[in-house]
Amino acid sequence: MKRLIMALVCAAMMMPMESKTLVAYFSATGTTKAAAAKLAKEHNAQLWEIEPSEPYTAADLDWRDEQSRSSKEMNDAEARPSIKQCTDVTPYDTLYVGFPIWWGICPRIINTWLENNLDQLAGKTLIPFATSGSSGIGEAEVYLKKTYPSLKWQKGLLLNKR
Repeated sequence: MKRLIMALVCAAMMMPMESKTLVAYFSATGTTKAAAAKLAKEHNAQLWEIEPSEPYTAADLDWRDEQSRSSKEMNDAEARPSIKQCTDVTPYDTLYVGFPIWWGICPRIINTWLENNLDQLAGKTLIPFATSGSSGIGEAEVYLKKTYPSLKWQKGLLLNKR
């Protein structure tokens, strides 16, 4: 009996632990939301929407208007739009972080979410993903790695046609 118990314990220790995955995303128009939902389904992951405390209106998103909310935020590197609530990221090993590309990088609300969770993200695998009408994700990847060098970033995904 003792051998059987030891064998079961050893077998259990050799089995890979199931990784818990979270897909956290911000979506201004629904495009990133749709990509996030598909990604979560593909990876059997929990889905979490990063929601601004004050939703963005069409006027807020007008990138041609220098006085629009999004323009002001993106032109201010210190801007941190408030979010409705944070999620507990401690149970997750891998986190996909999704956003639309704004001004070549992630919207400042992603900074807010990352900074609210910075301590809990240490040691976890983070994979950025983005949607964009014309830009790639490369500049956003560089920005995130430079801004948050202590985090474990992986190669990003551009999910325009998913």
